[in-house]
Amino acid sequence: MIENARLAKPTTNNQETNNQQLIANCMRKNELDWLRVILFALLIIYHVGMFFVPWGWHIKNNVIYPALRYPMLFLNQWRLPLLFVISGMGTYFALGKRTPRLFAAERFTRLMVPLLFGMLFIITPQVYFERVAHGEFSGSYFDFYPSQVFTQGAYPEGNLSWHHLWFLPYLFLFSVVWLPVFLYLRRHPQNFLSGRIGRWAATPWGLFRLVVPLYLWEALVEPFFKSTHALVGDWFNLINYGTLFFYGFVLIGVGEPFWHTVRTHRRKYLAGGLVLFASMVGLRELFNDSTAIHFIEALLKVLNLWCWILTLFGYASAYLVHRNAFLEYANEAVYPFYILHQTVLIVLAFHLVHVSWGLAPKFVVLAAGTFALCLMIYELAIRRWSFVRPLFGLRNKGKVT
Repeated sequence: MIENARLAKPTTNNQETNNQQLIANCMRKNELDWLRVILFALLIIYHVGMFFVPWGWHIKNNVIYPALRYPMLFLNQWRLPLLFVISGMGTYFALGKRTPRLFAAERFTRLMVPLLFGMLFIITPQVYFERVAHGEFSGSYFDFYPSQVFTQGAYPEGNLSWHHLWFLPYLFLFSVVWLPVFLYLRRHPQNFLSGRIGRWAATPWGLFRLVVPLYLWEALVEPFFKSTHALVGDWFNLINYGTLFFYGFVLIGVGEPFWHTVRTHRRKYLAGGLVLFASMVGLRELFNDSTAIHFIEALLKVLNLWCWILTLFGYASAYLVHRNAFLEYANEAVYPFYILHQTVLIVLAFHLVHVSWGLAPKFVVLAAGTFALCLMIYELAIRRWSFVRPLFGLRNKGKVT
């Protein structure tokens, strides 16, 4: 489609402008699709790592490796923030092709239907293996499901949970809450906010003004509302991720000035991210918690995550602008993989807890096994079945090949 757009001969200045915008939009979607696929692949790797680090998780290995928390911390600082920014950008494109009513209906169908299905059938095996591993239940899964899932209340005291699918209700909430604002911004492209951010985006450090709200949330809200992913009462995550989701929508609307800046200055952002991450780790290792250290650490954290977000957008804009068969396949598969992966991982991990292997063999088996089993389930039980696809957030496109 990009090549056809480039070869089309414009007949008017307006048509030439429209063709150029079409090319730019196609390239931007390619970059976002690549980043989305990469981020969800990293999510699987990250969750494999959670089996081995000291941080709390559903099932833990018989040997813990504290040093592994440093690469985990590196991923953790920018992985979810970037994903919410990309989701806001995707919302910009979705609203351009749908009425507000159709947009809201599609968001519900593609987010809340998989969430409900996932809570009833995908998450419950995770809770079962966790209870068995901790000695809190004995018996088969078929004994557990009817007697424990619906009678004990919500997790962690009970057994009904959305676990890693917490991202879906948050994304749905942001899509609905921000919808009136997004509609206004799309219908009034010359609005003050877009113009101001567009001017900021024209300079290498101008976009760092957007860090100010993130710093306020990190410094003043996070200490009082720790992350729970429970939606209700999870005020820091709601405010923080909601802001990043909004930033994504506005930045994609700015257009080429944003992409030109991050592409041109990506090496500066990379250097900044490396220095800031090292400084943040050093601060945590050298100093005890205090009010002053908290405010310094909060500043380093938000500057660090913003540097990495701009870095990754910059390198994607430079190198990930083309589509190929792998991206087409992976871009559709990524949602089912996201829904399935943690259940597959926990089932595999349950059977490896007490195996006397080292870190590397277990990590490789868990990562490769999770990808392979998710691929098998996707190919055999999801991709080709029109009545199953909506349960995993996929559109039906007629015959699937």
